Amino acid sequence: MNIATTERNPARESSPATDALIRLRNVEKRYQTKAGFTYVLRQINLDIAAGDFVTIMGPSGAGKSTLLGILGMYDHAWEGEFEFLGHPVHRLAPKDQAALNKRYVGFVFQQFHLLDDLTVAENLDIPLSYRNVPKSERQGMVADVLDRFGIVAKKDLFPAQLSGGQQQLVAVARAIIAKPALLLADEPTGNLHTDQGREIMELFKKLNHEGTTIVQVTHNEAWAAYGQRLIRLKDGWMEK
Repeated sequence: MNIATTERNPARESSPATDALIRLRNVEKRYQTKAGFTYVLRQINLDIAAGDFVTIMGPSGAGKSTLLGILGMYDHAWEGEFEFLGHPVHRLAPKDQAALNKRYVGFVFQQFHLLDDLTVAENLDIPLSYRNVPKSERQGMVADVLDRFGIVAKKDLFPAQLSGGQQQLVAVARAIIAKPALLLADEPTGNLHTDQGREIMELFKKLNHEGTTIVQVTHNEAWAAYGQRLIRLKDGWMEK
C-alpha cells in the first residue's frame, strides 16, 4: 500500500473519510454498576480512510484509550457495528478478532511494553513469529528495520540498556515491522522529553506518507497537529 497523504486541512476534520478502512456505527461501551450502567463511549460514528492520520484528543476519562482498544480489537465487550477492511468485527468471535489484529494492526504504547529479557532484535522478531513468518524471512526483515531506524548498533542490547527515546523507537519499529494496515499509538510520547517526542512524531509522519494509516491519542497540541484529522471526545461523546 503506497498512499500519499495531504497537508493538515481543518475543513477535513469534521468530514467523513472515503474508502474507509474503518467504519464505526453507534459504538458504545458501558459497565454495569450498582447504580445502573456507566457509559465510557456513547454513539460513536466514525469513518477512517486508508492512508489517514487521525488524532484523538480529550480530557482524562473521555474514552480515548477505550476507543483505541476497540479499534485495535483488544476490547471485545462493546455494542454497535464495526467494520474493518470490510470484515464485520461486531459479528466475529474474539479469536477471529484477535486474528485480524495480528494480521493488520500494530500498537505503540506509552510505556513501551518491550520484553526486558529479550534483545532489541529479539523484540522485533516477536510480531513476525505471531504472524507465522518463516524464520529465514524474519531475519532479513529484522535486519532491514534495524537499518531503517538507525538502530543496528543496538540490536544486541536489552531494553534496560537503552534510553527512553531509544526504547520508544524500538517499540515503533516493532509495531510496524510486519507492515500493518493500521498503526495505533496511545500517548506514544508521554514518557519522552520534547526532542525525543518530536523524533517519534516525525517518524509517524514519514510512515504515514509511505501509506500507513495512523490513529494516535495525545494530550499534546503540537503532536496533534501532525495528524490530518482531529477527533475530540468528552464524557464518551464525539464533539461535533
